[in-house]
Amino acid sequence: MASLSSNPSKKAMRSPGGSTGSQTTRNSSGQTVKFARRTSSGRYVSLSREDLDMSGEISGDYMNYTVHIPPTPDNQPMDTSVAVKAEEQYVSNSLFTGGFNSVTRAHLMDKVIESEVNHPQMAGAKGSACSMPACDGKVMKDERGADITPCDCSIRGCRFKICRDCYLDAQKESGLCPGCKELYKTSEYDDDLTGDYSSGTLQLPAPDDSKGDRRMSMMKRNQTGEFDHNRWLFETKGTYGYGNAFWPHEDDIYGERDEGFHGGIMDSIDKPWKPLSRKLPIPAAIISPYRLLVLVRLVALGFFLSWRVKHPNEDAVWLWAMSVVCEIWFAFSWILDQIPKLCPINRSTDLQVLRDKFDMPSPSNPTGRSDLPGVDLFVSTADPDKEPPLVTANTILSILAIDYPVEKLACYISDDGGALLTFEAMAEAASFADLWVPFCRKHDIEPRNPESYFSLKVDPTKNKSRTDFVKDRRRIKREYDEFKVRINGLPDSIRRRSEAFNAREEMKMMKHLRESGADPLEPIKVPKATWMADGTHWPGTWTIPSSEHSKGDHAGILQVMLKPPSSDPLMGSSEDKMIDFTDVDIRLPMFVYVSREKRPGYDHNKKAGAMNSLVRASAVLSNGPFILNLDCDHYIYNCQAIREGMCFMMDRGGENICYIQFPQRFEGIDPSDRYANHNTVFFDGNMRALDGVQGPVYVGTGCMFRRFALYGFDPPQADKIATHTTNSETETLKASDFDPDLDMHLLPKRFGNSTMLAESIPIAEFQGRPLADHPAVKYGRPPGALRVPREPLDATTVAEAVSVISCWYEDKTEWGDRVGWIYGSVTEDVVTGYRMHNRGWHSVYCITKRDAFRGSAPINLTDRLHQVLRWATGSVEIFFSRNNALLGSSRLKLLQRLAYLNVGIYPFTSMFLIVYCFLPALSLFSGYFIVQTLNVTFLVYLLIITICLISLAILEVKWSGVGLEEWWRNEQFWLISGTSAHLAAVMQGLLKVIAGIEISFTLTSKSAGDDVDDIYADLYLVKWTSLMIPPIVIAMVNIIAIAVAFSRTIYSTVPQWSKLIGGAFFSFWVLAHLYPFAKGLMGRRGKTPTIVFVWSGLIAITLSLLWIAISPPKGTSTSQGDGGGGGFQFP
Repeated sequence: MASLSSNPSKKAMRSPGGSTGSQTTRNSSGQTVKFARRTSSGRYVSLSREDLDMSGEISGDYMNYTVHIPPTPDNQPMDTSVAVKAEEQYVSNSLFTGGFNSVTRAHLMDKVIESEVNHPQMAGAKGSACSMPACDGKVMKDERGADITPCDCSIRGCRFKICRDCYLDAQKESGLCPGCKELYKTSEYDDDLTGDYSSGTLQLPAPDDSKGDRRMSMMKRNQTGEFDHNRWLFETKGTYGYGNAFWPHEDDIYGERDEGFHGGIMDSIDKPWKPLSRKLPIPAAIISPYRLLVLVRLVALGFFLSWRVKHPNEDAVWLWAMSVVCEIWFAFSWILDQIPKLCPINRSTDLQVLRDKFDMPSPSNPTGRSDLPGVDLFVSTADPDKEPPLVTANTILSILAIDYPVEKLACYISDDGGALLTFEAMAEAASFADLWVPFCRKHDIEPRNPESYFSLKVDPTKNKSRTDFVKDRRRIKREYDEFKVRINGLPDSIRRRSEAFNAREEMKMMKHLRESGADPLEPIKVPKATWMADGTHWPGTWTIPSSEHSKGDHAGILQVMLKPPSSDPLMGSSEDKMIDFTDVDIRLPMFVYVSREKRPGYDHNKKAGAMNSLVRASAVLSNGPFILNLDCDHYIYNCQAIREGMCFMMDRGGENICYIQFPQRFEGIDPSDRYANHNTVFFDGNMRALDGVQGPVYVGTGCMFRRFALYGFDPPQADKIATHTTNSETETLKASDFDPDLDMHLLPKRFGNSTMLAESIPIAEFQGRPLADHPAVKYGRPPGALRVPREPLDATTVAEAVSVISCWYEDKTEWGDRVGWIYGSVTEDVVTGYRMHNRGWHSVYCITKRDAFRGSAPINLTDRLHQVLRWATGSVEIFFSRNNALLGSSRLKLLQRLAYLNVGIYPFTSMFLIVYCFLPALSLFSGYFIVQTLNVTFLVYLLIITICLISLAILEVKWSGVGLEEWWRNEQFWLISGTSAHLAAVMQGLLKVIAGIEISFTLTSKSAGDDVDDIYADLYLVKWTSLMIPPIVIAMVNIIAIAVAFSRTIYSTVPQWSKLIGGAFFSFWVLAHLYPFAKGLMGRRGKTPTIVFVWSGLIAITLSLLWIAISPPKGTSTSQGDGGGGGFQFP
């Protein structure tokens, strides 16, 4: 194959935001790419050319030529260069692979999936055949999917259809059209003729007059479907001028018109400044008593523990000592959990102000092109068996349909398993998005996850005004059902296809052996490959793993499923699709499939490594200044979610915010929430409280990051930066301007050797600043800086993205240590957020009226315990690492430090909790209690502490919105997890620290149970795990202790009922907390495994007999005289 040495592309000659030279020589890393195209038979054909970049073929006079004349009706901006369009189409139709010690290859995909692809942005979209002899390529297409004919010789009638490769060859060889033998007019298509959009020389917009005649607006469209400004100016008597395409009538100026498009467009600088977000303090009637009760309970605990220490039980010192130690630890743990809750706040956003500032037309922005920053959305998946492709596909569809400027979005799916099943499922999702996304925009659909939307039990026609909604919904529902059938049938389709191709290969091998005269008895060695839809080997993981095709050993793969959309809206029509999408934007966001390279001998760092690969790849391809990451089972439930978060990032003081954390909300949870899966006490209580300190912790999903903060930089300090540079508000800065200790020559040591990645850092920082529209905004950017259209992708850029996802790229860099997601813990999310807070950044908790995201949670007891085990193990790792909050910097606030300290300490409470749960049984067995006698002082302290606890719970419910039932479920599962998963986590963490034994975890399954008719079928599944042993033993021992004490009291000469009642009360307290656990063991219809009862019975009986043998109960004769000395006595 011929090698391609990249040259500087034209896209490197511009830089957003008015900066110069920030993106020059984007290909200076010298990335070499091998190019080939794949025929329908699966054969690779080397390309004859050596250079894809057509900039060298175009006259240098036009390279930097810019037109600053306003686009009058007879001076319309010309289309993008055919060469650039062809290049972008080629990139989107190619599967890029590469990695360590291997050449980056671009495999042209004639067919991505077996079903038909229609959307012009998608890889493998159908098109006309090339007119060149013996060429099976597809004709180049424009944004609407129409064929591009580079030779527009209408006089001679030459409309010669030609594919991209043949066009480039013709340009290189002679420059003549193969049809009419005339020169191509390349200068007319030069993309630099589009001019500088930041100066306001944009295309004129169509008036958005709600009272206007829609039929008239349709008449004023030209043959290409674009708005005909010439006809509009004639028919509407519109005026024309530089930067004022719409000028108000006199009656508009005086406010006599209220509706439609107001002709007088005002710049945002002329409007009164309004904040995008506000803090809403908790009412003093709630928060003041709450803080007072915390103080009262704190003082009462101090006096109570002091009294307990000074009044030991002389008859059972061992029992008293165990109880006192446990109570002191519980008090310490309560302080760590309660003190950070003293400053809860609420927040609100104003989406209308955000729209007015960034999306509304103005004299400098007549088209209303959005000035919002770009957002890259990350979705991670690793195993299609445990994370069903249909669930992931629905998440992707909800992202593609989100309400945000389409050209500002880019979606990335990380397939850490490298499975063809996931690849083709994502391609099917991109194909279905051609209908689903415009349908959502047309009818304002919520939620925009099709599975969730069609499962709603409400009237779908509510609040729908269009008369064709029912018809459109019926058609979309039918298409979605077929889509699900295709997704669910992909495993069998891939298997049958692979078996057929493997059989063909075996036949070829047998024929070759016969022709070569080899031994016919020699076994045929043909690898059992997994085949793609175009009849070629899948470069990732094969169904039957082999060398270089297994989960831990495969090349890096990158496929642009949906190429970047055009910068201006592309309105649909009634003829294009089965649904009338007239006046509906049919563009789709950029969508990229990524599977990083994996090789034996490399530590790939699980999810954190996958996220960092996406950070680097996205920086090269789209470089959105903000990143939103989601799990594959968490979809966007509120299409305005990103705008809600952007209200904080773009508001005054937003430059100091590192991330916006949204609460996690779950679907499919049983109505009683048996195992506290909703976790509302944490998400609505603890996280809301931390929002009033330094910000909530990062919880792994539903979080929008500032890319610059992920790169390991400190928050910007305007005063210090101003001393090193000038015009910081209007120019991008170098990385050393933010970190004086960072030498520009040492950038490869921190970020790797990618020049494109290093050059993208200051651009992402500049684009992420809030608007400098208020004197208090000391560190902002000028309005209009982000209206520049996104440059099209070229092969060199995509090849660089493949390079940065290779397994060797992070070697000898600071990725995972200071930059990106942090390695070294199974809870990389908490550590990553801690590092940002430790550098002085703030975070914000964004609770929206309509849930921003929704996902699934394990409702099965075993899966839930394993999930909690993973979290607790990560906390133990944090405690024994340098990420311990005790070692934090002075930038970490005190209450925030206590919160992070509690994150690392809470699993150790399990050791004291287990002991305390056995104390009631030990008291019943021995006949002693934790105190010598129940005097009034002890009971008063106990009463005060209990009343304070109940009052605090009631007030916390008031300001957090948590229900009392949810609070009680949380208390129950705290004891269940504390006596099972947390204890195992402490043991595993100690083993890792002391013995160096690594901990491995499996993915939590997102698949449903066997009973498809019952959505709660998983709730009743009983899967044995050793984590169940401690709670079972605690329950059995307490039950046996109650039975023993009851029998002893019954058969004693003088029954001591006070002892029985006192000990039994605390035993029932333990058993009440274990009630959900017991229900989980019961299963349904007698499905409880016998091993559960065998193990629990043997262990409980053994411990009970052992205790009675060691400390036999006192005889009844000794307890009749004085009441038993150390016995349990009520006053």
